[in-house]
Amino acid sequence: MTQRLHIVFGGELISPSSHEFVDPAQIHVVGLFPDYASAFRAWKAEAQRTVDHATTRYFIAHLHRLMEEADENSPTQSIG
Repeated sequence: MTQRLHIVFGGELISPSSHEFVDPAQIHVVGLFPDYASAFRAWKAEAQRTVDHATTRYFIAHLHRLMEEADENSPTQSIG
């Protein structure tokens, strides 16, 4: 079975429509998760906890896609 690792992180953005953090050193890393479903639950909990902060957002990153960058069909293959 292929492992599909995900990371959930977030923090305060420059504006609600931006993806740029005010202070990258203050990014809150919620954790690493073995599958999308558990990452989604963690993301949802943090998103709901910070719902009153318009400039705070959380994201799910698909780490397994970065780990597969050596594969020529990988969407991140062009990074390296």
